[in-house]
Amino acid sequence: MRQGIEFEARMSPAVLRFARLLAAGGGIILLAGLAAAPDRAWAALLMAGYLLTGFGLAGVVFVATQYACGAGWSAAFRRVPEAMAAILPWGAGALAAVFLAHPSLYVWNREAPHAGFQHFWLRWPFFLARFAVYFAVWTGFAAAIVRHSRRQDRDASVEHTHRNARLSIIFLVVFAVTFWLASFDWVMSLEPRWASTIFGIYNFAGMFSGGLALLILLVLWLRRSGPLRDFANEEHLHDLGKLLFAFSTFWMYIWFSQYMLIWYADIPEETAYYVARLHNAWAPLFLLNMILNWAAPFAALLPRGAKRSARALGRVAAVVLAGRVLDVYLMIAPPLQGARPLAGIWEAGVLAGAAGVLVLAFHRGMQQAATVPVNDPYLEESLHYHNA
Repeated sequence: MRQGIEFEARMSPAVLRFARLLAAGGGIILLAGLAAAPDRAWAALLMAGYLLTGFGLAGVVFVATQYACGAGWSAAFRRVPEAMAAILPWGAGALAAVFLAHPSLYVWNREAPHAGFQHFWLRWPFFLARFAVYFAVWTGFAAAIVRHSRRQDRDASVEHTHRNARLSIIFLVVFAVTFWLASFDWVMSLEPRWASTIFGIYNFAGMFSGGLALLILLVLWLRRSGPLRDFANEEHLHDLGKLLFAFSTFWMYIWFSQYMLIWYADIPEETAYYVARLHNAWAPLFLLNMILNWAAPFAALLPRGAKRSARALGRVAAVVLAGRVLDVYLMIAPPLQGARPLAGIWEAGVLAGAAGVLVLAFHRGMQQAATVPVNDPYLEESLHYHNA
């Protein structure tokens, strides 16, 4: 466990103090907001919880795809996405607080029941039961995969890799269904008269693109501060950059597919979603969303050198991460804030607090095991990986 101890010793105390300050300050602002502007504070907590959940899930999905594909290139920094899974319970806590304490955030919960399938699906006890099932499944799979990875450090048994490969394949199938439904429940149902069958895929694209951006920033941070200096090299950065380039483009493809089909059909029940976001002060944010999540990373990451440069890749990842926050804001805020955006102290404070919680949760996750999976059968391949 020597690497894990080194990680703790080299972790910047200033960063941890700042993260604690952010988390505490965000908590104070949230409490003040609940008294002074409760609707905005609860909406901000919903955004924070959804973002934290997405970042935690992105780490688990990344690890699962590597196991399922038999990929060895990422083994050297696999503990980073594994530690991202430690963010999941905090996302669950934030969302649970919203759902249990302020269910009136959802208009369908305070109006007469809808007809047909919505009458069956949009019932509050059933909504809460689904929420519990989603997180039970996600955290259960995440804990099992991480547990086998860490046990391998102790007994060096290759059977842990085989078990994780099987678990990962099952998890990816289950995740595809549950996250698709969760995005409908928690975000799309804020506007229950609007529906899109592409919405779940769109949310996955944004979640994984934003999660890759966070993963890149964390790998660069640990590479620069020391724990991953001898393990994560330019070849790994190159592949992470290619993944970020690919999934930001995939996000744009799904965004365009959803927008184009709704625009072309011109059905009032469907166009209402975009009408609200293309008018008044929402329009500049609507355009900025495309720039941050696709246009900027697409242009910046086209050159091979940009994907191999820690500085360039880090800047692009930061842009995509900001784009992810804006994307979630544009999905959640318009039906709750009306004709103009209300982004102020309540929103910024709660999201800053969530950022502090994220860093602290990640740090705790990294402390639980060696910085690299020392007995992983793919570690040597990863350490000598060459990106052709």
